[in-house]
Amino acid sequence: MKYELIHRTRYVYDGIVTVSHHLARLAPRQLPSQRCPWHELSIFPVPVGRGVRADAFGNTTTYFEIEGSHEEMEVTASSLVEVFEVESPVASATPGWEVVRDACGAHGLNPSSAAGCFRYASPMVPLEADFLAYGRGDFPAGRPVLEGALALMRRIHRDFRFDPRATDVATPVMEVYRKRAGVCQDFAHFMLACLRSVGVPARYVSGYLETAPPEGMERLTGADASHAWVSVFCGEEAGWVDLDPTNELMPGERHVTVAWGRDFSDVSPLRGVTLGAGGQTLQVAVDVIPLG
Repeated sequence: MKYELIHRTRYVYDGIVTVSHHLARLAPRQLPSQRCPWHELSIFPVPVGRGVRADAFGNTTTYFEIEGSHEEMEVTASSLVEVFEVESPVASATPGWEVVRDACGAHGLNPSSAAGCFRYASPMVPLEADFLAYGRGDFPAGRPVLEGALALMRRIHRDFRFDPRATDVATPVMEVYRKRAGVCQDFAHFMLACLRSVGVPARYVSGYLETAPPEGMERLTGADASHAWVSVFCGEEAGWVDLDPTNELMPGERHVTVAWGRDFSDVSPLRGVTLGAGGQTLQVAVDVIPLG
């Protein structure tokens, strides 16, 4: 499936900004299941300098600096992406979760030990006894790791309510657990907390999900949004397997991967530091346009 992606971010500042520094993670990743032949980042005001590099997780980042008085900033990321359907591993054929856990803690550099960095607490995903208790029920002794992760995903989807008003971008995972409500970022963080508390490596994935307008309605410009899900390490043969607890499914051609990391703080689409402004108003509009 091919998509045209347009992600517009606009900041309107309460005061005049004289200097600002920013880091963007808006370029879709190149993967065996995904190809991005074209990506462009348009920035206004025009930066005095910009540079592109890969971060520690292999995500493409663009650093840019704006100098001179300005009261607003607009960043538009435009991409052409092709996503391919891939065959998912058979859940029952994946190794037992304890085998994966122990392999990720072994000495020596290999895919399992490399994945091990994703089984620890991170800035937005603490490891707590409550998360262990919730997740442990889906991981009895010897259960194949993907079977357990799928069961956990289904239970989160059943137990938690999607409610954009229940949380914000900084809501702690424990509050999400108590409310049993939130959005895709919250469900991803909670699932990560449960998996890592058990000892299974899992990472946060950010991207986009193709959405369809209600029947009989036209697609509204800017009405789509960023999305988040998780990826679970299922052993060296099966590798990383994506799971979407918000929609209770394994991502396929409708999911576009942009970045991954330990949690949202590693993959924020745009962040920065400004000199001179007080408050600010943020406006975000996303379009995921299927091209066939």
